[in-house]
Formats: sequence, C-alpha cells, structure tokens
Amino acid sequence: MATELYIGRDLEAMAVAQNYNDWILDEFKSFLGETVAEVGAGCGNFSDFLLKTKIKRLISFEPSENMYGLLRERMKDNPRVETVCGFFGDHWANYVDSLDSAVYINVMEHVPDDKAEMAHIYGALKKGGRVLIFVPALQWLYSDFDKSVGHYRRYHKKDLAELVGSSGFTIEKIKYVDMCGILPWLIAFKWLKISMSGGKVSLYDKLVVPPERFLEDLFPPPIGKNLLVVGRKE
Repeated sequence: MATELYIGRDLEAMAVAQNYNDWILDEFKSFLGETVAEVGAGCGNFSDFLLKTKIKRLISFEPSENMYGLLRERMKDNPRVETVCGFFGDHWANYVDSLDSAVYINVMEHVPDDKAEMAHIYGALKKGGRVLIFVPALQWLYSDFDKSVGHYRRYHKKDLAELVGSSGFTIEKIKYVDMCGILPWLIAFKWLKISMSGGKVSLYDKLVVPPERFLEDLFPPPIGKNLLVVGRKE
C-alpha cells in the first residue's frame, strides 16, 4: 500500500553528506549478509551506498509514491535490486525467514508503531539475521523540523535498547554518534527554527565529520545527535 506524497527535504539535504553516509555504512557493512531489505529507501540515496558492498540482493521498500517513482527509475537497470512500493509491514510475510538483514536509516522515527515494526522484522529475518537501525537521538532535541518531516520521536539509548531487546533480538552493538552535531541542531532547529539545506549539510560533512569520526572511533561519546544499533535474531 502506497501513501501520500512525501516532500523529502531531509533526504535531499542528506544526499550530499558523503562522509556521513560512509560513516554509517562502515558501522553496518560487516553485518549485512547477502540478502538485504532496506526499509524506507526514499529515492535511493543510501541504496547506492549499500550497493558498494558485496551484498547479492537488495530489496528496497518505499511507501511514498513520488519517492518510489524516483527509486524505481534509479534502480531499474540494476539486477541486484528489487523495489517494492509499500510499507514493510504490508509485505513482510512474503519474506519470512529469508532476509540476512533489514536496514533502517533514519526511518524508525517515522513509524507510528515501532514495536509492531520490530515484530515484522523479526519474522522476516533468518536465524542469525540482523536488524540495523540508525535514528535521531535525544528527545529534548525534538523540533518543529522533526515534526515537519514526520518524526514521531527521537530515541535515547535506553529506549532503543528496550525496543530491540524486547522484540527478541540480542544487541550486538549500540552507540551514540555525532556528538558535535548536538549544539548546531539545538541552535538551528530547536531555537532558531531554520530549515535544513544541502549547503549547510555539505559544509558540516566536509569540515566536521572526518575529524569527528576519527575521534569517536577512539573515544566513543557518552551522547550524540544520532544512535545506531545492531540486533541479532537468535
């Protein structure tokens, strides 16, 4: 089932974040396996990053009709990719016990019932399969911008761990990332209420992300603008 049109301003802005997307990919790529579901693929920006890896099959789900049209056109000539217009929850039964991983990059915060979504993931993954989730963190950073792009929530580590663990997964990795992004987000989106743009994202991506990533690899931060988790189905 498709849904209404999605403007995708956040997706357009994040498309220019090469270093940031590489960072996310590197955190997850050793857990991907061969058959991967990408849930909420948008127009395929992160799909391109996933296809840089050795995965054999990518099933990209996108419920928004306009985003799906862009995704389908982008992936039409790639034999490794299957695109599905609809919510994962409406199609998961077609993939029971067949997926090596399910990837949610800035998607779970858009899902009204994240616990039900986790149950669908669990059912579709093979034994030993992983759910890979990257989400905005810290509910006190929730802004008008979050609301405008359809975010129901931001996550704290305890909440995300509870969501994944209570759904039957063993947590293999959970960490905050992008500590440097907290203050700019707080000022720009919470206080000044400005919108996200590709120019601002590109500047941050080029100047801040490379040294920040180096430091956070050495010294994992106690807090961050985003969270990631890897859960394994036993």
